[in-house]
Amino acid sequence: MSHSDPNELPADEADRRIEATANRLNRRRWLHGTATAAATAAVGWTAAQRAPAAEPVSDAWKVDRGRINQSVVRWCFDMVDIDTLARESAAMGLKSVELVDPADWPVLKKHGLICAISRSHSFVRGLNNPAYHDECFKALTDAIEATSAEGWPSVITFSGMREGLTDREGKRNMTAALKQLAPMAEEKRVTICIEPLNTRVNVEMKGHPGYQCDSIEWAVDVCDAVASPRVKILFDIYHIQIMQGDIITRIRQFKDYIAHYHTAGVPGRNELDAKQENNYAAIMEAIAETGYQGYVGQEFIPERMGPIAGLRHAARLCDV
Repeated sequence: MSHSDPNELPADEADRRIEATANRLNRRRWLHGTATAAATAAVGWTAAQRAPAAEPVSDAWKVDRGRINQSVVRWCFDMVDIDTLARESAAMGLKSVELVDPADWPVLKKHGLICAISRSHSFVRGLNNPAYHDECFKALTDAIEATSAEGWPSVITFSGMREGLTDREGKRNMTAALKQLAPMAEEKRVTICIEPLNTRVNVEMKGHPGYQCDSIEWAVDVCDAVASPRVKILFDIYHIQIMQGDIITRIRQFKDYIAHYHTAGVPGRNELDAKQENNYAAIMEAIAETGYQGYVGQEFIPERMGPIAGLRHAARLCDV
């Protein structure tokens, strides 16, 4: 008689085998459930350590460690009106809303904020090309005057597109322009910040194919040639990560050239969450360790969270 079918066994033996089989199945389910729960808990803990909760925090919460002066860049939060953005930024302890039109500066001041870096000319028509020097000079001198009148620190500048210019020609032209502007910047106590941009991502406002200053070394060469304490670099972590990587090494190497920082998640230029590759807490720690006293502007495009929730999340992460 085969013993493979419990219906052919004595009742007590059949019951014993069925119970044993059930116990084995239950144990497997228990072990699987325990392992899954442990793995889930481990993943959840790791994620929690890597990135704080994305939900909006209490209105009473503020950046309070004081090691990083945080700002937010206006253009990537243009889905929020300027008064709301300024009010919410001040409430979470940010000190600035930047690249804001001067017409909106009174709104910032109403909320106790500054514009940590001012707009000037476009990144397409820049100082690398003498054909654009007149319009760039006008934009930069106006921006320096207005920024100085408020006692604020910086204005932005760009190389512009290559348009057939060699790197040597572009650097020479930009150096000549900045040597003319530097005395005014020094007198007005305003720093002109050159921004390198990435040329690899061909998505509007996420990359700039054809832009000439696409490495920090390109900008450093210009700064060295101008030799002014008021001509420095805007180190955009997003752009430099895409082009070169080694963010913390480059921060330490070029710390004396850097007058401003920008953030964004890589890839995508979105929130500083667990779906992007930079370890922003470690990067902010490295920035603080250099003794940096300037501003870090949050320049990500909110997509996965609401804009204010995403900004609070980033501010908490960078409050090292």
